[in-house]
Amino acid sequence: MTAIKDGEYTATIYKLIKDGQYVEAIHILNGQLQKHTKSRAALSLLGFCYYHIQDFANSAECYEQLTQLHPEVEEYKVYYAQSLYKVGAYPEATKASFVLDNPNSHSKMIKLQACIKYCEEDYSAAKSLLEQLPQEDPDYIHNMGCLLYQDGKHEEACKKFTSAMQMLGYVPALSYNIALCYYNLKNYAQALKYIGEIIERGIREHPELSVGMTTEGIDVHSVGNTLVLHQTALIEAFNLKAAIEYQLKNLKGAQEALTDMPPRSEEELDPVTLHNQALVNMDTKPSEGFEKLAFLLQQPSFPPVTFGNLLLLYCKHEYFDLAADVLAENAHLTYKFLSPYMYEFLDALLTCQTAPEEAFRKFDEMNGKLTEQLRKLAKQVQEARLARDDDVQKKALQDYDLMQEKYIVVLMAQAKIYWNRENFQMVEKIFRKSVEVCNENDTWKLNVAHVLFMQNKYKEAIGFYEPIVKKHYDNILNVSAVVLANLCVSYIMTSQNEEAEELMRKIEKEEEQISYDDPEKKVFHLCIVNLVIGTLYCAKGNYDFGISRVIKSLEPYNKKLGTDTWFYAKRCFLSLLENMSKHMVMLRDAVVQECIQFLEHCEAYGKEVPAIIEQPLEEVHIHIGKNTVTYEARLLKVLFYEVIGWNK
Repeated sequence: MTAIKDGEYTATIYKLIKDGQYVEAIHILNGQLQKHTKSRAALSLLGFCYYHIQDFANSAECYEQLTQLHPEVEEYKVYYAQSLYKVGAYPEATKASFVLDNPNSHSKMIKLQACIKYCEEDYSAAKSLLEQLPQEDPDYIHNMGCLLYQDGKHEEACKKFTSAMQMLGYVPALSYNIALCYYNLKNYAQALKYIGEIIERGIREHPELSVGMTTEGIDVHSVGNTLVLHQTALIEAFNLKAAIEYQLKNLKGAQEALTDMPPRSEEELDPVTLHNQALVNMDTKPSEGFEKLAFLLQQPSFPPVTFGNLLLLYCKHEYFDLAADVLAENAHLTYKFLSPYMYEFLDALLTCQTAPEEAFRKFDEMNGKLTEQLRKLAKQVQEARLARDDDVQKKALQDYDLMQEKYIVVLMAQAKIYWNRENFQMVEKIFRKSVEVCNENDTWKLNVAHVLFMQNKYKEAIGFYEPIVKKHYDNILNVSAVVLANLCVSYIMTSQNEEAEELMRKIEKEEEQISYDDPEKKVFHLCIVNLVIGTLYCAKGNYDFGISRVIKSLEPYNKKLGTDTWFYAKRCFLSLLENMSKHMVMLRDAVVQECIQFLEHCEAYGKEVPAIIEQPLEEVHIHIGKNTVTYEARLLKVLFYEVIGWNK
């Protein structure tokens, strides 16, 4: 920065503040404060600038000095108390608010104390303080809405926020609060309408906040945590949009919502954004996700769902010891952040590792309670239908769906105990018992199909797979590749080859369309279907046909060779090599030559393809050179040469 001439300091500082360049203004003011340590002007402007860049700790320090130097100025006392409140120093902020003795500051003091009590979760005290305010005050209406929201009365809270907005005009924070109420009422369309308005206004009124630039791939600097950013409610709106997309299973939409928000550096991110980033990128960056969630848990405040999500994700990735450690180390958080259902579920899940029978009993107990609640809710739905009360019926159906989801989660965890032991008959028995509650649920149908398939009950499996595939027939690639493969195998095993061929033609047609629209995109559905069919023939001992099918399924290699497809292919080759080494299988020379050629192609195209996806928290990692398809293809080629004696 160029040197400022004497006599131009005031004009320069005020111009910087006017232009919103608070960091530069702070730099100059700190220089001036070193020369004049008790300068009222410098301290006052510094406090103002720090407040605007959301650095409330330094802002509080400036206003504390000003209250001591100029106790007669009431505004400094107000700003000091507000800065302490913003920094989260609630006892100090309460103490500072009692110093406000000017009648003009009385309502400000009441509002501030109510906000402090709200943040300290003393909601009854917050309500008592608010009741001292005039009921026509928009702040009273707004804050009462917050208390109703906290009490779970989302519809009433929404009415309060709407009423406050009618009095005050458009306020982004109020619009966000209304959207949040609709989100909790599961009315996502209305929530997105209010979110859209916040984003639209933010882009129009503040182009300097670079909304959407990161998603477009444009490299932009951090906009920082300014007061302007806070007032636009853009961060909150994008986080809520991401949450809605995540709930609707649109992961790409959730990721885009987070990259669309105004750019900030990682250390500037708020806890909610950090939590959401961890959650939506868990499939691609699990190590980072665990790191972020564990970091949040160490902070004084974090989103309430962080604790439960970290525990569930540890269990999902089978880090049960880590989940047990987190639960033991944070026992004080259990009652605050875990519902009784969640605690019981996690407890049973962790018990599975040491005492599966005891875990099964715990899951059974949970499902007994949930079945009872489902029956009551089904009765409520029926009564609402008879009474023709649409609102009550809609609410009862929502509650029923939510309860059924909880039931399915427990049921699947219970079934998994026997699935892991490969006791598929017992798994089927568990599913048959739950037919009354789940017969219309797709997750249940899919898992019933899988367990029938594993028992070679192909005809019955088709009865469960077919409705799921037909439901998505127009967008068949939305169906999991394994489901399509299992259905094809079931058709083949029940001599319905025409149906299998028709299904494969449909998959091929959809994949060709995707390749036409996006030539770079890799799609593995048809490849995996062919691989599974090839594996089936190999398992039946027909290696000539099975291996040929596996080899053809991976052509062209640049589009079909991936970690998943290589997993299926190498299993067939290892099975073949094992049987050849035991002299149980003899291959024609032409097929052997085809196998060697295939492995050489995999070697050429597999340099950048990981052979396995490593678990995120492994302490010992596979050597980077060994975790490639190229490396494993060479190993298999060496084994082939050894088995057929070409190296002798």
